[in-house]
Amino acid sequence: MKAISYRHYGGPEVLEFGELPDPKVGPDDVLVKVRAAAVNPVDWKCQAGYLDPLLDTVFPVIPGWDVSGVVVQPGVGAPEFAVGDEVMGYVREDVLCHGTFAEYVAAPVRTLARKPRGLGFEEAAGLPLVGLTAYQVLTRALRVRAGQTVLVHAAAGGVGSMAVQIARHLGARVIGAVRESGQDRVRELGAEPVRYDQGLAAQVRALAPGGVDAAFDTVGGQVLKDTPGLLAPEGRLASVADGEVLGMGGQYCWVRPDAADLTALAGLAEQDVVTVRVAATFPLERAADAQRANRAGGVQGKIVVTVDPAG
Repeated sequence: MKAISYRHYGGPEVLEFGELPDPKVGPDDVLVKVRAAAVNPVDWKCQAGYLDPLLDTVFPVIPGWDVSGVVVQPGVGAPEFAVGDEVMGYVREDVLCHGTFAEYVAAPVRTLARKPRGLGFEEAAGLPLVGLTAYQVLTRALRVRAGQTVLVHAAAGGVGSMAVQIARHLGARVIGAVRESGQDRVRELGAEPVRYDQGLAAQVRALAPGGVDAAFDTVGGQVLKDTPGLLAPEGRLASVADGEVLGMGGQYCWVRPDAADLTALAGLAEQDVVTVRVAATFPLERAADAQRANRAGGVQGKIVVTVDPAG
């Protein structure tokens, strides 16, 4: 099969396009013909070696964890899917090796759900990682309920925009912290924007004098350090970006592949509760350019790598 891979750690320049062996289909796997795979910051962070202390790596590595496509072969222990089913997945395993930037991926059944009706393959590929991250943090770590006020950092970004939509669906009032360029997007999603460059703390306190009930950090660093002072007395804090949150009494969250959660997320997409904005697409052979665009930042929407369905 044709695939993107890297044989040692590095930047976009280490990515190679070429032929690799077709993946083996284990008993609990589903062989998916890939139609689209979204680019996420974790892809190039893994590729740079930043996650080497956490994940074993078997080179060559095919990058990519998000995927959408069509089932071509269910494993003998995966009766949940049949040939021809359209699926999406967050295909993260415990070893870096077989990713989604390829014509085929053997995805563990626990990582997949049916593609939402009404979403194209490109949109569906952009949903799993960011959607599951927002869904799991809001419903489990932060336990957001109707009537509460939630502060979301980088609210126009991939995870942030999902968090705004899901928190609004849960009945929360949402304050979205953004750069100047993200204000309109945050309003469009139903949140009240506050800007990082205009005295963030004062703006949040003006909107929520008693403090916010929950804060969702996707930035880390100084932004995270400034956040505990914005919480209500019983307010809860979670970060997906900075482990220092643990020393602040908050939770450090890492998204988990979960078929039930992914199915619930697909249901929200079918109800138009959550939408995916695709900012740009690149063919598989230009995955390095897609990664460069993601690393540059400032993009409001997902960057997606597409695979020719006739390939």
